[in-house]
Amino acid sequence: MEKSAVYHQPCSAYAYPYDNDTLHIRIRTKKEDIQSVSLIYGDPFRSEEKEKGVWEWLSSQKKMEKIAKTDLHDYWLATVQPPFHRLQYGFVLTSSEGETAFYGDRGFLPAEKQTFTAADNFFKFPFIHEADRFKAPEWVKSTVWYQIFPERFADGDPSISPENALPWGSKDPGRKDFFGGDLQGIIDHLDYLQDLGIGGLYLNPIFEAPTNHKYDTTDYFSIDPHFGNREIFRKLVQEAHKRGIRIMLDAVFNHIGSRSKQWQDVVKNEEKSRYRDWFHIRSFPVKEGQNGNFEGKTTLSFDTFAFTPKMPKLNTANPEVQDYLLDIATYWIREFDIDGWRLDVADEVDHAFWKKFHKAVTDAKSDIYIVGEIWHDAWNWLQGDEFHSVMNYPLTQSIIDFFVEDKITASQAVSTINAHFMKYMQPANEVAFNLLDSHDTARILTKARGDRQKVKQALAFLFTQAGSPCIYYGTEIGMDGAADPLCRKCMIWDKDAQDREMLAFTKKLIKLKKAYHQILTYGRLTWLTLDDQKKMLSFKKELDGKALIFVFNHGKTAQKMNISEEPLLLQNIWTGETSTVRSVKTKAQHFLVLATPV
Repeated sequence: MEKSAVYHQPCSAYAYPYDNDTLHIRIRTKKEDIQSVSLIYGDPFRSEEKEKGVWEWLSSQKKMEKIAKTDLHDYWLATVQPPFHRLQYGFVLTSSEGETAFYGDRGFLPAEKQTFTAADNFFKFPFIHEADRFKAPEWVKSTVWYQIFPERFADGDPSISPENALPWGSKDPGRKDFFGGDLQGIIDHLDYLQDLGIGGLYLNPIFEAPTNHKYDTTDYFSIDPHFGNREIFRKLVQEAHKRGIRIMLDAVFNHIGSRSKQWQDVVKNEEKSRYRDWFHIRSFPVKEGQNGNFEGKTTLSFDTFAFTPKMPKLNTANPEVQDYLLDIATYWIREFDIDGWRLDVADEVDHAFWKKFHKAVTDAKSDIYIVGEIWHDAWNWLQGDEFHSVMNYPLTQSIIDFFVEDKITASQAVSTINAHFMKYMQPANEVAFNLLDSHDTARILTKARGDRQKVKQALAFLFTQAGSPCIYYGTEIGMDGAADPLCRKCMIWDKDAQDREMLAFTKKLIKLKKAYHQILTYGRLTWLTLDDQKKMLSFKKELDGKALIFVFNHGKTAQKMNISEEPLLLQNIWTGETSTVRSVKTKAQHFLVLATPV
C-alpha cells in the first residue's frame, strides 16, 4: 500500500455538503493500488452502553465508489446523510495485495477495534451549515452562453459610432481600430440569438472607456457613449429577458483607466490627492513618461495590470475603494436587473474583498451568477463565499490538446479532465463556465487550422460536460482569427459568407444540451473506452434509470466499438434512428450520442 499517495482533507473538495442534508466524502489513493475503501462513520455524540460503564461509539460502514482515475491516482466517493448534520468518519483501505489499514485524522493506524473506539482517530465534519454551503443559481445549469465583444458584434446606431470608425468588416482589426458596434446592434439581433437557443449573454465591458475593449474604465456608472446610454441598456436587458435570455456584465475591479477622475486627481495632486490611497503607489510622480512610468517597463512607480501605466491597480483593501466598487456592483443589479458579473483579473484582487462582493451582490439578487477570470486551479475562490465559477480554461486546454491540436492521447485527456474536476466540489462543477475560446485567445477554428470537423468534435465534447457552455460570437458561423486582436473581428452578418452548416450544427447541439441538461449535469459518469491507438473515447452518463452514451472517434478511419454483450435498444439522438445493437460504428472524426432505454 502506497500510503504517501493517500490524501483527504475535511471541509474541502474532499468533504463538503452537497445540499442541506447530504455530505460528499472523497479520498485519493495511488492508481490501482487499492482494491476497496470503506467509510466508517457516525454522529460523534452517539454511543451505547455495551456493559456497565463501558460505552461504545455507534458507527456504520459503507463501501466507497471509485469515481475517477488519473495517470497517478484513483478517487473514491461516499454519499452520507447524517441525521443530525454532524459526522465523525475515517477510512479502511484494502490494498491490491490484501493489506488493510485505517486512515483518519491521526494518519494511518491498524484497522482494529482499539483504533475504532478512539474519537481522536477520526476526521470530523462539525456541522452542515446552510450559510457555509456552496450555492449557485439553478438556472445556470441549463443555460448556454454567448459571449459578445460589443464593439464588433453589430452596428445598430451609426450616429454614435466613433468618428474614426472603419466600415464594418472592411479589414482585419488592429489593436486600436473601431468599427462601430453598439448595444442597439445587440438588441437588433436578439431574435437571432433566441433562435440559436442562447440563454445568456456575456458582454465584455460596456462602461465608459477610451479603448475598443473598454478594460480601462473611466466611469463605471456610465455606458460608453459609443455603445449607447443607460436607457438603451435598460431596453437590452428587458428585451433579452422577454426572450428568456440573461445578461452578464464584465466588471474590471482589479484596475481602473488612467483617464478616470480618480487617477487624474492623483496625477495632478500627487501626495495631496484624496485618492492617493486608492492605489498602490511607491513613489511620485506617477504621470506616464516620468519616474520610470513607461509602457511595458518594470520600472513603474505604481502597481498596474501587467506593466501598463494606463491601467493603475486599485487598492481593494481600502474601505473607500470597497464602498465605491460594491456600489457599482449593486447599482447595475438594482437599477437594471442584470443577472451576472464576470470579474476581470479576479485572481489579483484580495479574497477579503471578493467575500464582501459576494455578500453584497447576492443580497441584491439572490440568484446572481458570479464568474471570475482565473486561468488556473481556482479551488480557493470556489468555496461558496466568493465565486460560483471561473472561466474554465483548464478544461478548455484539455479539450483542445486532444480534439484540436492532437498533443495528447485519449487517456491523457481523460486523466487531466478527471484531475481537474476532482479539484472542485461537485456543486461548483455543475455550474462551471465552460468555453473553447474567447476575446483573450485565438478562435477555435484557427487553432484547428480550419478543420471544421475538429471544431465540431470539440464543441460536442464541451456540451456533454457538466456546467454551462459558452460560445464566442461567430463560432457558430465559422469565424476564424488568431490571438488578439484578430480574435476580435467584426461579426459576419452576410448569410452568403456564413458557414450555414456549422450554424445548423450548433443549433442542434444547443437543443441537445437543453433537452438533456438534467442527465448531463447530474448523471453518474462512467468512462467506457479509452483507445489511444485508435484515438477513441466513449463515456456514459446515467440518471434515474436512463443513460446517454457518447462515442468520439478522433481517428482517421471509421471504427467499431462494442456497447453491450447483449443486444441493446438504442436511439441515435443526433439522427433520431432507433436500433437494437451490441456495437456501433463511428465515422472518422465524428461522434455519436445514443440514448438508452428508449
